[in-house]
Amino acid sequence: MSETTGLGGTILVIDDERNIRRTLRMVLEGEGATVLDADSAEEGLEMIQRALVEGPEGQRPIQVVMVDVRLPNMSGLQLLEKLCEIGGGTPPLPVILISGHATVTDAVRATRLGAFDFFEKPLARDRVIVSVRNALRHYQTEAELRSLRARARREIIGESRPMQELLRQVIKVGGTRARVLIEGESGTGKELVARAIHDASERRAAAFVKVNCAAIPRELIESELFGHERGAFTGATGQKRGLFELAHGGTLFLDEIGDMDLNAQAKVLRVLQSGELMRVGGERPIKVDVRVLAATHRNLRELVGTGEFREDLYFRLAVVPISVPPLRERPGDVALLCRYYLDLACHENGIAPKRMSPAAQATLETYPWPGNVRELRNVMERIAILSDGDIELGDVPLEIRGDPEEEAGAPVGGDAVVQFGEELSLRACPSRPSATRSSARSSSSG
Repeated sequence: MSETTGLGGTILVIDDERNIRRTLRMVLEGEGATVLDADSAEEGLEMIQRALVEGPEGQRPIQVVMVDVRLPNMSGLQLLEKLCEIGGGTPPLPVILISGHATVTDAVRATRLGAFDFFEKPLARDRVIVSVRNALRHYQTEAELRSLRARARREIIGESRPMQELLRQVIKVGGTRARVLIEGESGTGKELVARAIHDASERRAAAFVKVNCAAIPRELIESELFGHERGAFTGATGQKRGLFELAHGGTLFLDEIGDMDLNAQAKVLRVLQSGELMRVGGERPIKVDVRVLAATHRNLRELVGTGEFREDLYFRLAVVPISVPPLRERPGDVALLCRYYLDLACHENGIAPKRMSPAAQATLETYPWPGNVRELRNVMERIAILSDGDIELGDVPLEIRGDPEEEAGAPVGGDAVVQFGEELSLRACPSRPSATRSSARSSSSG
């Protein structure tokens, strides 16, 4: 919001003097703001509470509160205290206190309670406009942060302490330009973390470009990352921009960076050092502005020790290292993840919502999930598709629920082999009639 544009936003003015309310309305509406007013702190508090409840995520119907310190019954400072309680220690909206009888004690108390500004009557027009403009900017910054936090929570699922710490790190580092090295086992959700960091950054409106370094042949990795000129090698029939160029102004996510060969590592290092790249077969450097996030399931420190990874590149990438915990270290999140991915699978496959029996849920919660969240998601989609109704223990795959002898109720013999073989074939062919599967289940449990 520039100094020359109108204020915009909605301002709540709380004052028991009609002339003050009318004056502030004229000044603020003259600058393009919408003004609501209340003649008591009690009425103003009700309006604020409704706005906080009804407001959409990130944005709220009231952006700034201006309140007189001296009001009958509840004072402006008491209102500020109540807003601090609602906001968990700080006001949920910027609060500007105004007073015709200000004291040093009042000003100090207001500052300690988190008031955005404090000034005395009579009100100076320019002082009011500057203060409200700054308060609106502060509100917008906080609204964007709330929206980013909400989005990160939707994508990074988990209520355990390790996941809350991970979320805190993502939000904190997202607002910076620092390079981040995301470490974690396969399937833990490193790409989700990288995307959340991008979404929390000032580059969120620009491109998020990802590349799996382990999936690109070594002879092609340089062309993919840096591009090439026509005729640079056999098959280069035209000019091609690389992924660094495509990510200009945004974020480049180098997944499985530990599998990149040393020659490509050296060229990536040069780009990080200089901000310039050279296409394969090119003759002039190209400037790029890219934030690089990298991820790996390998221990890069050990690879540095064995000479498989450049130490200087490691330190360039690991400005802020973030570790994504494996699922076995946060077992309390398994039930939440199972529910989330079951609902997601039903929605994506056009299946009616399903519930899980306590036995099925308990079995899923005690499984160690060596493939982490990726394995859990795939299993829940398989269960959603193959189960005939709500999820029972028998719908949980054999490799998760344990020894098939327990379900059969008898030693494994010829009949049992046929029964479990049929069940496995049914899981591979979900289009077969459900009655056949039901009879197979009945015979195996009998």
